Amino acid sequence: MKFVCSQSELNNQLSSVSRAVSSRPSRPVLGNILVKVSAEEQSVTLVGFDEVLGIESRFEAQVDESGVLTLPAKLWSDIVSRLPNEDVTLEADEDATTVTITSSSGHYEVRGLSAEDYPTLPTVEAGEAIALPAEALLDGLRGSLFATSSDETKQVLTGVHLLSEAEALEFAATDGHRLAVVQTADDAGDASSAGSPAMDVTVPAKALRELERMIQGYTSNQPVLLRLDDTQVLFDLGAQKLTTRLLEGQYPNYRQLLPKQFARQITLDRRLLMSSLERIAVLANQKNDIIKISLKGTEQVVSLSVEAQEVGSGREDLPAQISGDDLDIAFNVRYLLDGLKAFDTNEVQMQCNAATSPAVLTPLGEKKITYLVMPVQIRS
Repeated sequence: MKFVCSQSELNNQLSSVSRAVSSRPSRPVLGNILVKVSAEEQSVTLVGFDEVLGIESRFEAQVDESGVLTLPAKLWSDIVSRLPNEDVTLEADEDATTVTITSSSGHYEVRGLSAEDYPTLPTVEAGEAIALPAEALLDGLRGSLFATSSDETKQVLTGVHLLSEAEALEFAATDGHRLAVVQTADDAGDASSAGSPAMDVTVPAKALRELERMIQGYTSNQPVLLRLDDTQVLFDLGAQKLTTRLLEGQYPNYRQLLPKQFARQITLDRRLLMSSLERIAVLANQKNDIIKISLKGTEQVVSLSVEAQEVGSGREDLPAQISGDDLDIAFNVRYLLDGLKAFDTNEVQMQCNAATSPAVLTPLGEKKITYLVMPVQIRS
């Protein structure tokens, strides 16, 4: 095995694939990256797999000899990341698992393991591929991932639910305290077009965060192809592929949580609201992250306030368009900021009914994002 490529290319590829390598592998070979070198295709393919999440990445290189082996992910990455930004040569003798890495700064030898024991990535061959525009997929991930749960005891909530129907693809995520629902634009209609399989699956957030990174670096105009079966899903970006196991269990019927009517409606400048929340959060952090929002219809003002005993208090007033009666309602300030950061419009609308019922935030613009937040009870 022998190939030459740029240090920057190899470093970027290793950074991406290493994200699917476990820091505590169940067996030694799973702490390694699989390296497949093809002289015929003049390409190198790297694979990382932790038995749930798999990332495969292929890139062009000057290949003199084909070969396949596995190398320790962290050690290999650490060495390559520190080499000068120039061409790097990797070479291993036939039937050997020790690779020599050579650059102008010197050479390093890294001992690997045979590829024979490296598990094969799950294949998803059933049915037709679903073509998803990369931008629509990225919008859905950005608008939902932040609301997933980190509680592994509620495993189905640690993922994003993907549902395709009637010329739209819907992303939903909830941790039990908030709910984010994103409907992609109509140009994602391929997700449910004739002949394409319907989607009603829950994909782990960890895998989707890696997919989000991959799409951000995706330069092709081609759609992302998605294939799925009963247990696995594969996202195909051409030179890069991501596969992951689907989460088991019935996802909550989140649509029934969304109120049909609202007694109060508030429209504010999103950036002004975010800035005020970030300032008042300094004090809220001293008191369980809770802030109070007071709606004052007569004055057309929204007041944000926090009372942190033994530390201090804070209050800011913001101009707003308010319809409905006055109300005091409290929220976890971090939940509000998470949702506002996922929006990208100038104005945001908040709708609510009472101090104990959920509030719904939506960006006033083209994107169809609905963000529901449960309030926190406060003493009068």
